[in-house]
Amino acid sequence: MAGFEFHCGRSSGYFVLLLLLIVQSVSGGGEGVIRVNYKFSGSERTLTALSAHDDMRHLRILAGVDLPIGGTGRPDSVGLYYAKIGIGTPPLDYYVQVDTGSDIMWVNCIGCSECPRRGYHGLELSFYNPKDSVTGELVLCNQKFCKDITSGSMPSCYGNTSCYYTELYGDGSYSMGYFVRDVVQYDQVSGDLQTKSSNGSVIFGCGATQSDDLSSSDDALDGVIGFGKSNSSMISQLASSGRVKKMFAHCLDGVNGGGIFAIGHVVQPKVNMTPLIPNQSHYNVNMTAIGIGREFLNLSSYVYMHGDSQGAIIDSGTTLAYLPEVIYDQLVKKILSWQPDLKLRTVNDEYTCFEYSDSVNDGFPAVTLYFQNSLTLKVLPQEYLFPYEDLFCIGWQNSGAQSRDRRNITLLGDLVLSNKLVLYDLESQAIGWTEYNCSSSIELKDEITGSVHLVGAHSISCGCGLGLKTALFLFLLISLLQNIVY
Repeated sequence: MAGFEFHCGRSSGYFVLLLLLIVQSVSGGGEGVIRVNYKFSGSERTLTALSAHDDMRHLRILAGVDLPIGGTGRPDSVGLYYAKIGIGTPPLDYYVQVDTGSDIMWVNCIGCSECPRRGYHGLELSFYNPKDSVTGELVLCNQKFCKDITSGSMPSCYGNTSCYYTELYGDGSYSMGYFVRDVVQYDQVSGDLQTKSSNGSVIFGCGATQSDDLSSSDDALDGVIGFGKSNSSMISQLASSGRVKKMFAHCLDGVNGGGIFAIGHVVQPKVNMTPLIPNQSHYNVNMTAIGIGREFLNLSSYVYMHGDSQGAIIDSGTTLAYLPEVIYDQLVKKILSWQPDLKLRTVNDEYTCFEYSDSVNDGFPAVTLYFQNSLTLKVLPQEYLFPYEDLFCIGWQNSGAQSRDRRNITLLGDLVLSNKLVLYDLESQAIGWTEYNCSSSIELKDEITGSVHLVGAHSISCGCGLGLKTALFLFLLISLLQNIVY
């Protein structure tokens, strides 16, 4: 039955539900079946009852949140990591790219004619409609959130009209639409490798239009979930309502894909931290030196800490790593000096590539980045050299040759962040990381009880994840139903 797969499209939801109920009755609740009981079953689902129910749940601060992620950061494929979240009442699932380099969470909205219908790995994309959710509501211009986020820069936004947003990204792509507020569903950590459903009210963007870069069918998703520093990010909104601590961590598995993304206080593994540079819009840290093998680049610390942007930006929403031209030139020259006979070629007008048949880890040096507080980040050759057809290409990029938004900045993306646990402690304004097996688990502390729980790795996909026996049974059942119908 290789290649047999069910896709989680909403249009076939009732049919899949019927099949699952049949499977449950036949197999006694086999794998792939989730038993669900609705609190308001048999009674009128009033807004008052729903609100009271949510208020009781919101009185408890969460021990932590386990956010299942999938995807990969490999530059030779579509490099992105994404999470699955539920939005609305009743909730629908949305797949959103996880991005620590931006602040606003947004999803494609009903009425977006230019938004793709299918995306990453054939994923059937969803379109949010605030009218379909009993907890969905528009955010208006006269509300505090809109006034704070626009800072009076939109004179046409006033009164009870909709509050609009425009999210611009460093690569020139953008999303535009209007803000809504609704309930976002996520998994609360309740024990070792165990979760229970929880939710919080979050303001996010309802995408009405987007640039061609975001609508490419190869890498399109339902939207983006921003975990940036500003008050509009999801982590800031949940923390300001007392739902979580303003701390989160990710461990992006560059080998198997997926990994770990958790909100809360990570106690294991131990992580050495470096302070965030204050008054910056991103997660900027002071980089002090770069080592290649046993040598160092001959540059002053001023070059690393100053430029078009102070320090180095840590950004999970970027695949590669960008360095100012003066750093990039020396770094690449040192790397290539280990194999002086290579014949270089340029691919796609941006990647420096070459043929190499031996082990890159044996033939090229590791690159070590040094930061304030003696924090280091080691990047192996297999991480900064990625395969492309029959070539190897250098993942380090010259930011001096990029667009004005990225010119001469230091920006560290998944190229260097993969296979490391990266911890963001916004309570202490610090960030840190350590090399880690991202297919294993981490320990998260319950701030109320003091107990510690394991949070494991995930690798979600657009498939429903049914077991082989269940999938075989469904295949036979569908064939039987087709014979009955026809």
